[in-house]
Amino acid sequence: MSLYEFAVKTIAGEETTLEGYKGKVLLIVNTASKCGLTPQYKGLQALYDRYGEQGFVVLGFPCNQFAGQEPGSEEEIVHFCEANYGVTFPLYAKIEVNGENAHPLYQYLKAHAPGEEQEIEWNFAKFLIDRDGKIVKRIGARTQPEELTAEIEALL
Repeated sequence: MSLYEFAVKTIAGEETTLEGYKGKVLLIVNTASKCGLTPQYKGLQALYDRYGEQGFVVLGFPCNQFAGQEPGSEEEIVHFCEANYGVTFPLYAKIEVNGENAHPLYQYLKAHAPGEEQEIEWNFAKFLIDRDGKIVKRIGARTQPEELTAEIEALL
């Protein structure tokens, strides 16, 4: 199964897949609105603004598994992201990224990323995906989005 075949639900509740992102460079991130790392939304949006026209997309997957830092409804998440960080990149319905209820997409990402398979450590862990759907790199939660510009540019 490829990355593009996984069923996901948009933050508006629509069932879809990632098929529409074939041929694009992706940064998949598990997000949270009440985390010390939440200001990364600003950097993620800046990357999306800077490289979006060149085929780069940030995909945000809210997750409440880490200290309950994403307690809101999907509507509350969208409002928070738009009002506080001007987020326009695609957001998806809240999911789990670890454990027996981990979303199949995240099971795939963890299993196929370079290096040792491990659980997601915290909010704002990132996966960089090339235009062919290959996971190029798993990036720690504390890495700031702006630190990824050279790697993104190399893939575009």
